[in-house]
Amino acid sequence: MAKGRPRAFDMDDALDKALKLFWTKGYEGTSLSDLTQAMGINPPSLYAAFGNKEGLFRQALDRYMGEMAGGCSALNAPTARGVAEALLYGVANVDPEMPPGCLLVQAALSCSDSSETVRQELIDRRQGAEDALRERFERAQREGDLPPTASPVRLARFLTAISQGISVHAASGVGRQELMEIADMALKAWPAILDSSPTS
Repeated sequence: MAKGRPRAFDMDDALDKALKLFWTKGYEGTSLSDLTQAMGINPPSLYAAFGNKEGLFRQALDRYMGEMAGGCSALNAPTARGVAEALLYGVANVDPEMPPGCLLVQAALSCSDSSETVRQELIDRRQGAEDALRERFERAQREGDLPPTASPVRLARFLTAISQGISVHAASGVGRQELMEIADMALKAWPAILDSSPTS
């Protein structure tokens, strides 16, 4: 059987370029011509390799979640407090070589009805990240690292909201020092938020 003709471009390199473009301009803000120009390929090659723009975006999301999102590595911290620190400081410590902010937030800021499946995909992935955080805090509670008064659900929700807020500020051009100060302030609330008793 004759072998198919090999692709004339580097898939990983092309995917990295597409990822940065989606990250910078959002899903709807990125056109097919933007993608083909940045990736150095023609439309037929893009369709053959990735199916369509949405298929390319999903692969870019997989790459982002697997290699660039800081939340997954934060879960490996030995303590619940360490998880919170790694997550918030990781988001605040922007990499000058990468677009600022979070792809899962930035790409969804302007999605029309025609991109509803993409919007829902981003919602699901953000929820998945929050669920993983909750599960990590549930484990910490079982191990005695968090007190019985703590609510893993509320802790995960709080840290997710703060980290996403830091990401939005980063994308707006707020500097690293200011972002770190936000993380510092949020972490000062750590002792108080471990008490999930309802307020009057």
